[in-house]
Amino acid sequence: MDTIGFLGAGGSKEIARIALSDETRDRIQARLAVLPNPEGRVDEASAQLYRAFAELPESELQTFLDFGRHTDMPGVMLVENLPVDPTLPPTPNDGGPSRDKSTFVSEGVLLGLSGLLGEVVSFLTEKDGRAVHDVVPVAAGATTQTSQGSIVNLNFHNDLVHDEQGHYDVSNPDFLVLNCLRPDPEKAAMTVYADGRDLLGALDPDTVATLRKPLFRLNAPGGYTRMFAGGKQVLSVPVPIVSGPDHAPELAVAANGVVFLADEAEVAFKGLQAACVDPAVAQVAKLDAGQALLINNRKGIHARSYFTATYQGDDRWLQRTYIRRTLWNIRDRADAGGRRLHR
Repeated sequence: MDTIGFLGAGGSKEIARIALSDETRDRIQARLAVLPNPEGRVDEASAQLYRAFAELPESELQTFLDFGRHTDMPGVMLVENLPVDPTLPPTPNDGGPSRDKSTFVSEGVLLGLSGLLGEVVSFLTEKDGRAVHDVVPVAAGATTQTSQGSIVNLNFHNDLVHDEQGHYDVSNPDFLVLNCLRPDPEKAAMTVYADGRDLLGALDPDTVATLRKPLFRLNAPGGYTRMFAGGKQVLSVPVPIVSGPDHAPELAVAANGVVFLADEAEVAFKGLQAACVDPAVAQVAKLDAGQALLINNRKGIHARSYFTATYQGDDRWLQRTYIRRTLWNIRDRADAGGRRLHR
């Protein structure tokens, strides 16, 4: 169901935001400018990045820390006036990192913000297990429900992870950080967040009750189905879409497809999707260079509008991390050290 296309006419809910002062930005920039590529050395880099982000005023530092640990905080936050690389190479068009990037300020910003929320984690089925994900349009994936897409709306979803036990919301990230290096040329791409608390307030009680029943099967993420199932569906066990108390609900929705086990489930799910773009619910960000979006992956669901991609080096370029509050309860699936999960 394509609902994001209707967004805009009615406005949207104001998004929480923090803008760094120029002085704070420049102090952090000076520390990040001399750091080497943090990929493959996240533990060492995190210590250096803690020192860099200690330049934040105490009140802003407190807000970032609270975002990661308190249930009553917003589910999404926009951070502005962040340090940027002095120059950027062309946007890569293969879904991987740029081979021509000579400074790593953006990676430092991404991992520095991530470290304030928890522990960075990676998955072999997503960006080949890298800690820093370059989110760029790829021609071969333009119509897919993945980070490679561009000419279709990316449906409202959580970032989920396939699990042999059939529950895809167990080992998945608690948070995402999206750092913008370059917007799309038309600056049209929208990232939209729908907080579960707002959604429950916008839906009628019968719809919420249905969404709380195990009447849904979620398809595994595109990276997993592509690598291990030839693109075919790999469905979860029957699960609810909404769980937890009304004042702090958790949502689980797959971008790659949801199968309904009853007619009432399909009706309720369509109601949920429509509520996501209600002006009282939808929180919209059009990311530009020097901006990052902090996303709670459990409190709500997010989407991305379609946008134009040229594959000529000027395309939209984000970098993303996956973050867990703790790596302990996924240790059975992880490499030694615990940051990268196997299949």
